[in-house]
Amino acid sequence: MSNLDREAVPSLCGGRGFVVTEPVRELLSPRHVRLGESTEVRRLLPNLGRRMVGAWCFVDHYGPDDIADEPGMQVPPHPHMGLQTVSWLHEGEVLHRDSTGSLQTIRPRQLGLMTSGRAISHSEESPRPHARLLHGAQLWVALPDTHRHTDPHFEFHAELPEVTAPGLRATVLMGTLDTATSPGTAYTPLVGADLALTGGTDVRVPVERDFEYAVLAMSGEAHVDGVPLVPGSMLYLGCGRDELPLRADSDAGLMLLGGEPFEEELIMFWNWIGRSQQEIEQARRDWMEGSRFGEVEGYDGAPLPAPELPATPLKPRGRLR
Repeated sequence: MSNLDREAVPSLCGGRGFVVTEPVRELLSPRHVRLGESTEVRRLLPNLGRRMVGAWCFVDHYGPDDIADEPGMQVPPHPHMGLQTVSWLHEGEVLHRDSTGSLQTIRPRQLGLMTSGRAISHSEESPRPHARLLHGAQLWVALPDTHRHTDPHFEFHAELPEVTAPGLRATVLMGTLDTATSPGTAYTPLVGADLALTGGTDVRVPVERDFEYAVLAMSGEAHVDGVPLVPGSMLYLGCGRDELPLRADSDAGLMLLGGEPFEEELIMFWNWIGRSQQEIEQARRDWMEGSRFGEVEGYDGAPLPAPELPATPLKPRGRLR
């Protein structure tokens, strides 16, 4: 999924200077962003108060939307570099196309993982015909310097490992949770897990003390470390926990995101992650001139033009609050 803001501004991310090294309970409010004709997303990262959680640097939550008589998701071809996109659905389906030739329909609780590396372009759309409801999350993972120029590629994993406990089913989409490890390729120590809770559940999930964590509420209402969460909200938890208490009086869905704090300083502008003004400028030129990012075949529509760069210089910095 693209950042479709036409007035894109740089996000200055990374660095450990502002990492919270102890448990906290910091509720993040979403920003509402229109995505195409019939989809509105709730953007949780980057946030005015929090830019990253481990290597997770972008989180959109959307739906559930009734798109029976709507085109649904329609995101034209657009570029990425320096990151991975993680597509995750609870309802509906999304058709992914990219410039490596990948063509894949992603359905609920299947992992669509695109590693942009040095350069890729892709589109996302609701198939025709499509299911009545669309509900999911789109997430980005920043690639470390050692891997950010890797060859672009797409992975699809229809089957993912699970961790279960009374009233809990945790599907591990990235990294490792407890004894389960996702087949998705990860380039930094991290975890992404979908947590399905049944009503009446009171459980503790094992976590890594050196990881920082956040929980995204997808559906229902649950209490995370004593804090009530409603769908579309995210709770940042900091570091320093060995377990995370969860309670749900009714059925609820959550996403657990975490990882080692990302030490590198970086710039995120539009759909690119780089380390310098020159990299971002070159990426924009390459996209607008039709080179480097390849071509997405089969999408019925024109590619997205890149927004103008801001007048002030872009500088890589650490985490900002």
